[in-house]
Amino acid sequence: MYYLYHIPGKKIGVTQNPEKRITKEQGYKEGEYEVLLKTDDINIVSDLELRLQESFGYRRDMQPYNKVIKRKMKINVTEQTTTFPCPLNKLKGNLMDNLGLKWKTQFGLFKLSERTISWIVANSKVSMYNPERCYIYNKAYFEAFAPDKYDINGAKSVVDMPKPAIFDAIRMWAEERGIYDKGDAKTQYVKLAEEFGELAKALLKDDQPEIIDAIGDMVVVLTNLAHQRGVNIEACIQSAYDVISKRKGKMVNGTFVKDED
Repeated sequence: MYYLYHIPGKKIGVTQNPEKRITKEQGYKEGEYEVLLKTDDINIVSDLELRLQESFGYRRDMQPYNKVIKRKMKINVTEQTTTFPCPLNKLKGNLMDNLGLKWKTQFGLFKLSERTISWIVANSKVSMYNPERCYIYNKAYFEAFAPDKYDINGAKSVVDMPKPAIFDAIRMWAEERGIYDKGDAKTQYVKLAEEFGELAKALLKDDQPEIIDAIGDMVVVLTNLAHQRGVNIEACIQSAYDVISKRKGKMVNGTFVKDED
């Protein structure tokens, strides 16, 4: 079943699952959007979507819905890449409509979830051969979601710990609000300086709730700043840990001072 929906002042769209696409993905609750048509005819809903987008003055999709949507996305997998059969501006919606879809690569089994979709959208590239297709590098995907290995207190054994999904949630939040499209790393740095000041005030006042809030805000800003510089904050943290885990030193006046090499 296809649903033609309208978010007043924002957009006209089509989805097969309003709760996933409109509520979970875009953040609009019942009453904040309206379903204009419910039908099992994809051709009718595709034609009407374009007509209404033009009528309401919204951005008109380059391709009708029936040209880009697949009941089950036919993913093309090679040794290096995974290619999706839709343009980049339609990728997120198509992926959300295929939640749970799995495909095999040389690195193992990949699966679409809200967490992985956020990464795929952020890291997809438009095909140089066909602008109606986009792709990701399989190794990059694997490195983003493979368990990290942490050396615990210098022990020989290691434990596998999954990457925290919170960073993906932050990036999805930022993407939906246009922070990546309309901002840059410099604006995030200014924001970080503001949050640094808030943390200083909270520490001076010994205000624990405000300290927690300021630290959290700084992590959010750093997550976005890293993304805008083309890296994941997880990689930055891992890189820092790889260095400090090998450091030796001692505490001096409340500060850890590393030994000179």
